[in-house]
Order: sequence, then structure tokens, then C-alpha cells
Amino acid sequence: MSEPVLVIAVGNPSRGDDALGFLLADRLEAWLAQEGLAGIEVLCDIQLNIEHALDLEGRRRVLFVDADVGGDLPVSCRPVLPRRDASYSSHSVSPQAVVQICRDLRLPEPPVVELLAVRGTAFELGAGLSPAAARNLAEAWTFLQGWCREAAGVCAVSPP
Repeated sequence: MSEPVLVIAVGNPSRGDDALGFLLADRLEAWLAQEGLAGIEVLCDIQLNIEHALDLEGRRRVLFVDADVGGDLPVSCRPVLPRRDASYSSHSVSPQAVVQICRDLRLPEPPVVELLAVRGTAFELGAGLSPAAARNLAEAWTFLQGWCREAAGVCAVSPP
């Protein structure tokens, strides 16, 4: 049986700031075990695919975590609403398309789906994490800890 809360981290660890999702997921898995927070599952993938719609089935809450190429804020958390977009039939799909696929398959939608977007600036193959992304990673980590505590029913969190 899957956990009621799911965090799906997306990114490519070989492409500079695109590693932000993976870095947060690695840190999160260790932290969840250390804190003894149960009921939260963490998945990582290089990109979202239509099959990820099945991972949302039966969840109470879902958080997608990804690097943001053009965001205005260093870190933002926003709702993900179902939407068929250009990615819907491509090799990689958006979080909105994943939720739309849930609806199209008549799967029960999770009641709360959000996207934690962490701004990155350097996405070149073989590059390391940029200094700006490292600062944004620290802010995203603080938010993610609070989000997980709230999702596990430990305390409230306010969006960045």
C-alpha cells in the first residue's frame, strides 16, 4: 500500500541546477527517517511521464519538486490544477498534465497537488550547482521540512 503523501522530485543531476529536485529528495529521505515522520513517500525521476499519474492514485497530498528556469521568486509553492497542455502527448509531461491524466483515466484525484519550484540559472551538461541555486536550495529545504511536517499532521506551514 502506498503512503498517503507523495513527494515527486524531478530533475537531472548531470545538468547543473536541474539537480535541485534530486538534491532535495536525497536530503528529504534521510531527514524523514531521522525525524520519524511516517506516511510520506519520496520518488525521483529525471522527467515526468504519463505513468506518474498512477503514482498519484490514492494519495491525500502530492508535492512535485522541480527546478524552475524562469521563475520570478527563488522558491515558490503553488497549486497544480489539471490541464491538458502541449506536454500531454510528449515524452515528458508537466505536473498539470499528470493530474489531467488522472482525471482522464477516472482515477481518484488527490485532494491537494502542489508544485515546489526552485529557481535555477545554470542547466549546462556537466555543470555543478550555481551559487544562486545553492542559496535557493537552502530556502527550499526549510520550506520542504515545514510542508512535510504539516502533511504528516505535525504543524502548519506558510507558503514561500
